[in-house]
Formats: sequence, structure tokens, C-alpha cells
Amino acid sequence: MKKMTVRDIEVTGKRVLVRVDFNVPLDIKTGTITDDSRIHASIPTIKYLIERNAKVILLSHLGRPKGKVVDGMRLAPVAKRLAEILGKKVYTAPDCVGPEAEKAVASLKVGDILMLENLRFHLEEEKGDEGFARALASLGDVYVNDAFGTAHRAHASTSVIAKYLPAVAGFLLEKEIDTLSGLLENPAHPFTGLFGGAKVSDKVAMLKNIMDKVDCLLIGGGMAATFLKAKSFGVGTSPVETDIINIAAELIKDIEKNHVCLHLPVDVMVADKIDSSVTGEVVPVDAVPPDKMIVDIGPMTIELFSKELGKSRTVFWNGPMGVEEIPQFARGTHTLAKLLPHLKAKTIVGGGSTAEVITALGLADKITFVSTGGGASLEFLGGEALPGVVALRDKI
Repeated sequence: MKKMTVRDIEVTGKRVLVRVDFNVPLDIKTGTITDDSRIHASIPTIKYLIERNAKVILLSHLGRPKGKVVDGMRLAPVAKRLAEILGKKVYTAPDCVGPEAEKAVASLKVGDILMLENLRFHLEEEKGDEGFARALASLGDVYVNDAFGTAHRAHASTSVIAKYLPAVAGFLLEKEIDTLSGLLENPAHPFTGLFGGAKVSDKVAMLKNIMDKVDCLLIGGGMAATFLKAKSFGVGTSPVETDIINIAAELIKDIEKNHVCLHLPVDVMVADKIDSSVTGEVVPVDAVPPDKMIVDIGPMTIELFSKELGKSRTVFWNGPMGVEEIPQFARGTHTLAKLLPHLKAKTIVGGGSTAEVITALGLADKITFVSTGGGASLEFLGGEALPGVVALRDKI
């Protein structure tokens, strides 16, 4: 990575503002964190700062409170879990700017950790407001961005704040950029991209940008319906991005021109609705009933995809193969997820719901790298500059 990191600056005795992505899934009823992998991901940066006697001040958002204080989206449960992981007290503040935040920061001793309250309780955060960014910056001497999951947003705490403080990357951000850069610059071949999820539109730029780097593309999930429609297959009542069909058809032509193998589903599971009470049925891809929708890839497609993955030396996966949250529609996603650790390949999972699947199945430590940023990873692989990375100091 061509940006300075926390290793490149003096932090001892300084107030270090660290933007983390602790937007973790919470059980609203109990306040219990159901997946703490994002907290664990920033532990190396936090420990590094503590060991060097910095005053660590954490900035994060949680959920979508839309500028209002929502008690169920306070960061206290996250601070509690972080304290348990570190075995060290984590102080909290009732706000992220203003007198109460300033008082909490002023009371810190070297080696202390303070978690400020949810940034998105203020509308100014997502608007990239200069005044709000200055108020945040006034609480620190140095800024460290370790939140890859929000690096594609030009928010006050991710890019604007860097105008007012020396700004560098944390270890997680560095690892994310280095790993994903490797996919674009020097992947081991054969390189296979496995893509699913609901929308083609989210992945158009990325598919175009990696076209000359991959050897094979495997497409399932909801986005497969749009590609199948572009090839004149009937997809029943499956949601289709009608405004993207022509773009999908062009992508198919480009894939063929680049001599990249492309596999769409050859059989699919269909159901009349997305509901846990429904039993799906498997049909050939050219026989989808007009009154049913595609909810998963079928067994022949699982076998086809598994065979291609078995040949690979690099695999990048983003997006589930079906409606994974319904157990009977999760076979495609779970089968391929469980195959990844057994491949003789570098396996990279592109964040978001795909990362949640890997974590839920207990496979995270068996994958080469699980990204913490779904949208950020797609934008980076699409060749787009990430505001939260651009804003950081360049290495000399």
C-alpha cells in the first residue's frame, strides 16, 4: 500500500482517533452481539497503540439511526465486548462531539481506551460536514483509519477529518488494500470469481475491471436471473433488474471476447414465495415455471461450480448463491462455502453477507482472507478510488 500506516508516525502519549467499523449485528431484544468478527479485526491496531502508550479514542457508527439518538444503536454493548476481548476496561462517552466527549477525552491516561458514541446519531456524519469533522478532529492529535468497510464513503469521520490531522492507515485497512490489490495485480492462475447476491448493478464495474484478470466466472444468486434473462431464459417471478439486462448481455459478450469461461446455473431450486414454510423444487434452468421464482442453485450447478473451483489457485467470492437465510434455500451457498477450505487455492471472501455466512459456519480461520467490507471491496476491485484511503498521507 502506498499510504502511510500507524507504523510511520509517533503515537506515544498522543490522543489517537481511530476510525473502526464496529457496525456489528446486534440482537435488538437482548443487546447481544451475534458476530464480533469486525471487533476482532481491529484488535491488532488497538493493541499496537496501547503498547506504545497512546490514548486510544475509537470512532464508529452502528446501524442506520438517520441522525437521531436510538437507544438500541448505542455503542455500549460493543465497548463491553471489546473490553472482554482485550481484558482491559473500555471507557464510553455519551456523545462523539461536544462538552461530554471533550471531558471524557481529557480524563484519559496513556494506554486508556475510550469509545465515543455512535457517529450516525448526527446527520452531519454522513453528509461529510466540515464543522462536524473539525469537532471530531479537535479531540485528537493523530487520525488512524482502520475501517475498510466504510472507506468507500466520503463521510466526516472517514475522509473529511483527514484534512485536520495527520492521517494514516491502521493494520486492518492496510491488509485489506494489500490483499485486494493482489487480486488485481498478481493473482495465481487459474483465478475464479464466484458471484451471487441480489444485484448485477452492484458488480458491473467490478466485473468489467477484473475481466482480463480472471480465468472463470461462476454466477449464481439473484443476479443470475438477470444474466439468464439476458440469454432469453424464462425466470418466472424472479426479481430481475430490467434496466440492467442489456448491460448483462454486453458483459456476456465481453467475457467471451476475453476468452473467460462463464458458468450460469444449469439447474435451479424454485419456490412460489420466499418463506420458511415453503418446500422448493429443482428444475432445469430452461424449465422455470412462470409462477415460481429462483431461490437457489441446483445440485448439478453445485457440482459444476465445485469442479471449476477445484481447478483454481485463486478464488474471490462475493454474494450468496440463493436465499441463504431460509435453511432449505441455503444448500448452494453452504456447500460451496464448506468447499473453500479444501481447495489448493488462495481464497478471499468479499465481505458483507458472504463474510457473515463464512463466520456463521465457523470457517473464517480456514479462509485465506475474509474482507470486512462488502461494498468497499467491490468498489476497490471495480477500480474506484476509495475516499477514506485517498485522504490518507502518501508514503514518501
